[in-house]
Amino acid sequence: MARVLRLGGRASKLSLVQANLASEALSAIGIATEFVPITTQGDRDRTSSLRVIGGQGVFVRAVEQALLDRDIDIAVHSAKDVPPAIAEGTSLAAYLPRGDVRDGLVSRDGVGLLDLAEDARVGTGSRRRAAQLLRLRPDLDVADIRGNVDTRIRKVEQREYDAVVVAAAGLQRLGQRASELIPIDLIMPSPGQGALVVQCRVEDAAQVATANHAPTSHAVSAERAMLRALGAGCSLPLAALGGVRGGEVLLAGRLLSRDGSERIEIQRSGDDPDSVGAEVAETLLERGGERLMEADARS
Repeated sequence: MARVLRLGGRASKLSLVQANLASEALSAIGIATEFVPITTQGDRDRTSSLRVIGGQGVFVRAVEQALLDRDIDIAVHSAKDVPPAIAEGTSLAAYLPRGDVRDGLVSRDGVGLLDLAEDARVGTGSRRRAAQLLRLRPDLDVADIRGNVDTRIRKVEQREYDAVVVAAAGLQRLGQRASELIPIDLIMPSPGQGALVVQCRVEDAAQVATANHAPTSHAVSAERAMLRALGAGCSLPLAALGGVRGGEVLLAGRLLSRDGSERIEIQRSGDDPDSVGAEVAETLLERGGERLMEADARS
């Protein structure tokens, strides 16, 4: 009998949907799986700001530890949740075909972002979204929010917020509708947004890698390379979107001040995702990013 691999992921409704997508992709290459739910720190603490309890990686570390402890054999993550540095001895072996990269607005009255009432209260837990929202609509009351997608939508229905902004891919995977899918030129996504990635121990990477979707892998690898090159000291709102065209990797990167009043945007292309990502990061810093980071550190 063929071995069944234990597939670990967060213990949430969306994570179960994403685990099923990963299971289907792995099944197509002859790998059978069973899901093992894992509760992360981000799932246990649903009130504190993500920045307070660990920032990027708060939904990943417990799953990675289960992988290292051999409690699971493989793991599936939302790529946007995976920090630039992953656990030693592990590999991001396969990216699944990317979903919608956009952000979705869910509003109480069904209106779009530009039609929200003046001073409307908009919930988001993301500095990237907050800064871009304020750049577009400095009149908005952009407020921190925690909880899963269903919880955030319920807070709109209960009139705690006039609207929330969440990843469109998450809405779609849960069968939820957005009042508006926000155009990318207005709000650029987070590095890795819309993509799922399968992580495993290095010795198992070759077995899993045949499920890899190359265009998604190249695009997200460039986005992650940019994030990595900017360094752990960068706490500014950061957005990125990669793609592949004619054999070349394309990458746009956007860095903003926290209030959205300043924005730097760079686009580059090349053959190697890591090189393109590093070049975009370097140019962002040269064009004013380093000054923004220094000012942010002093504030």
